[in-house]
Amino acid sequence: MTLDKPYVSGHFTPVTDEVTGRDLKVRGTLPPELNGRYFRNGHNPKPGITPTHWFRGEGMIHGVRLTDGRAEWYRNRWVRTPFLDGVPFTGTELDVSAAATNIIFHGGRYLALQEANLPWEVGADLDTIGVYDFGGKLTSAMTAHPKEDPQTGELHFFSYSPFPPHLTHYVADASGDIVRSQVVDGAGPSLMHDFAITREHVVFIDSPVVFDHAEHSGIPYRWHDDVPLRIGVMPRAGGRTSWFEVADQAALLHVAGAHTDTRGRIVLEAPRFDRSAWESSWKWWVGAPGYGTSPDAGSTLHRWTVDPATGKVTTEPLNDLVTEFPSINDARTGSAHRYSYAIAFPGAGLSGYHTVKFDSLTGKEKLLAHGEGRMPGEAVFAPAAGGTAEDDGYLLTIVSDFKADASELLVLDAGDLSTVAAVELPRRVPAGIHGHWIPDSELPA
Repeated sequence: MTLDKPYVSGHFTPVTDEVTGRDLKVRGTLPPELNGRYFRNGHNPKPGITPTHWFRGEGMIHGVRLTDGRAEWYRNRWVRTPFLDGVPFTGTELDVSAAATNIIFHGGRYLALQEANLPWEVGADLDTIGVYDFGGKLTSAMTAHPKEDPQTGELHFFSYSPFPPHLTHYVADASGDIVRSQVVDGAGPSLMHDFAITREHVVFIDSPVVFDHAEHSGIPYRWHDDVPLRIGVMPRAGGRTSWFEVADQAALLHVAGAHTDTRGRIVLEAPRFDRSAWESSWKWWVGAPGYGTSPDAGSTLHRWTVDPATGKVTTEPLNDLVTEFPSINDARTGSAHRYSYAIAFPGAGLSGYHTVKFDSLTGKEKLLAHGEGRMPGEAVFAPAAGGTAEDDGYLLTIVSDFKADASELLVLDAGDLSTVAAVELPRRVPAGIHGHWIPDSELPA
C-alpha cells in the first residue's frame, strides 16, 4: 500500500486484518449501567489499495461489548460488500457500497451506511448479513445520517442524487417499516450529507458544494460561488418544502441539532465551512498538494435561525474553535439542546486534538486535551442510570495513540469530561467516522 495520502497514514493508517480480543483490561471503573455495544464505522482500505478520496475506502466496523462492569470483547470486521471484493462503484448498482460512514440500530437491525448506496446489515458480532432495502420499499440510496425520534421511535432519512429527483424523504416506523416517502421539490444537486428534524419540521441543507463532472477525485462535487446556502423546511407530516436562502454563503457537513422555538422559528446548529475552510479540507480528503496536518481546516460552530414569517435567516457564530463531528444527547433530537460535543482540531490557538463540550446557554466551552500523538473520535452520548439533567451521562470515544501503536475506548463523564474508565483495546484502531452506543435495553426480547 502506498502511504502517501493523509487518509491512509498517521492516525488513519489502515489495519490489515480482523481480530477478536476478550476480557479486555479496564482502568478505572465501568459504570454498571453501560450494558451494550459501542460500534464505530470508518474507512479502512484493504492492503494494496489507496483510494482516490478519503470517503472511498472500504468500510470496517470496530466494536466493544460492555456488560456488568466488564469489557467482554473487542472485534473488528470489514463490511463484506461487492465493493470490498473489488466491484467498482458506478452509481447505478445500489448494493455496491463501501458501507463505511456510520452504523445505526433500528427496527432490530444493525445497518452500516454510506449515503450513495443501500444499507448493509450486520449482526451483533459484526458479521455481514447482506444488503437491506426495507423489504423492497427502498429503491434509492439512504443517507448515512438518519434521525430517530426519541418520542415516537420513527426513523427519518433521505436519499439525494445529482439527477432528478434530487431529494426524497422517507419515514420508517419504530419496527423498521417504511410508512411514508415523498419527493422534496426545490432541492438542487448538492452534496447533502446530513439534515435535521424538529418536533414539527424536517430541515434540509442545500449547499454550494454541488455535482460537478470536472471533479475527478471519485466524489464528483465542487464548491460553486454562484450557488447560495439554502435551508429547506418541510412539515414533519409531509407537504410543501419552503426554501430559505442564507445571505452568508457556507457549507455544512454535520448537524449538531435543531428545534422549533416558541416563536415558530427553526433553530439549527452545526459546524460551518466557508469556501477557504472547505477547499483546504478537501485537499486533505483527496491528498492534493498543499494539504494540511488534519482533516479539518477551519469549520466553526454556528447557529442559523429561520423565521418563516419573514423569510429571513440569521447566522450567528458560537465559537471560534475548529470543530467537527458534533453530537448531542440523542434524547434531545428534535428538541432544544443546551450541550453539544465535538472533536476540536489543531488550530485557533489549540495544538493537538481535544474533545470539546459546548454550552449554548452560556457560550462557554470545556476542553479535554488528549495529549501528544493522540486523536479522539466522535463523542457518543450514553445516558446515566437515573439521570435527570441533559448531560447526566457518559461520552464514549476511541482514542488513537499513533506513537504507542495502541488505542483505548474512553468513557468520559459528560458533565465535566473527566475520565471514568478506559478500556485498553488489543490493537491500534485507525481514526474513523461515526458510531453509536446500542444498549441491551434496545434489543428485541
